[in-house]
Amino acid sequence: MLHIMKRVLIWVLSLWSVVGVGLSRSQDGLKELKAKESWLSYLEKDAEAPGANPIMVPLTLIQGADSKGAVCLDGTLPGYHMDPGSGSGANSWLIELEGGGWCNNIKTCVFRKTTRRGSSKFMEKQINFTGLLSNKAEENPDFYNWNRIKLRYCDGASFAGDGQDEANQLYFRGQRIWSAAMEEFMARGMRNAEQALLSGCSAGGLASILHCDEFKDLFPKTTKVKCLSDAGLFLDATNVAGGRTLRDMYTGVVTLQGVQKNLPNTCTSQMDPTSCFFPQNLIANIKTPMFLLNAAYDAWQVQESLIPPSADPHGSWRDCKRDRSHCNSTQMQFLQDFRNQMLNAVNVFSKSNQNGVFINSCFAHCQSEKQDTWYENDSPRIGGKAIAVSVGDWFFDRTPLKAIDCPYPCDNTCHDVVFK
Repeated sequence: MLHIMKRVLIWVLSLWSVVGVGLSRSQDGLKELKAKESWLSYLEKDAEAPGANPIMVPLTLIQGADSKGAVCLDGTLPGYHMDPGSGSGANSWLIELEGGGWCNNIKTCVFRKTTRRGSSKFMEKQINFTGLLSNKAEENPDFYNWNRIKLRYCDGASFAGDGQDEANQLYFRGQRIWSAAMEEFMARGMRNAEQALLSGCSAGGLASILHCDEFKDLFPKTTKVKCLSDAGLFLDATNVAGGRTLRDMYTGVVTLQGVQKNLPNTCTSQMDPTSCFFPQNLIANIKTPMFLLNAAYDAWQVQESLIPPSADPHGSWRDCKRDRSHCNSTQMQFLQDFRNQMLNAVNVFSKSNQNGVFINSCFAHCQSEKQDTWYENDSPRIGGKAIAVSVGDWFFDRTPLKAIDCPYPCDNTCHDVVFK
């Protein structure tokens, strides 16, 4: 019997950081934005399994993309990292859409231009490929020898905006970046794909939902095409003060970046544009097979949507927010209600035989890109099955996959994020 060990990720933050006491004075605004950037990096990319020896994959800029207006927020060329497939995976393609939050006003978008999330000038020249992107069979049993690509995220609207702000030299070109990238990948051999998987984590997981059917339409009907959204199930939830933090943010993103015209008309014909940026209003109408991987108590949503500093001015949620073992019964019930909202959101979606679901009762975020949560001896499991095996079984139609965990605290395989 495999011995499952619980691993806890520790993120050290001062109480004055973005997830502690809010920085409200204008002179602290830059510090707050930097703290948010650092927090995103930790959750979505930089917390890799210790001891891993991953492949390093260089950055490629999409030459000529600027002639199509497909540029990052600051006007620089978009980029990606590609590790070519081999052997049985030579004609299989995996596209991973990078995550990294959104910018919803001029201030946050101007700041974003000074980071790798808004400019290819600041992107790493090479990055590690781990988890779903690993090239080792023992780390990534089903996809290790595929053509694996990570498309960098530098627009701030989940690859869905189309507009610009000339006064502030901001280019909102996410949709054009998506199109230019797909054109580039098709030219590099993806047009001959026998099977393809579009994936993404966090804001990239939302992008995978938004673009899933577009991705499918690139290929002949004979190509096996599916989509995976990891930590992309952002809910239109009420925060602890009764406000709607994420809805307010999404309204800014959709309005500022001209997202409305790129949202599915199956939704916009019935709901307002902001509602159609929320996955819960989109997933039931996606025609392409999709897999939703999400922590029921998503760490980013708990921190930034449910309990943002602005909704907890007296800090009564501070200890609970940092470590769920410090939550009182009322606070824990609030978090259980959030889990119930998530299960309700996937109810219709999960009834389709072609779709897959893995919702574990963890306080985590982005579990497919990190080796320790994707596929290791002590990685998270539901019913004894790891995430990598679950996704593989679903993609290759080995077994149907509808895995929904029992509520916290029953799962001892979680790699929870705890704040100290």
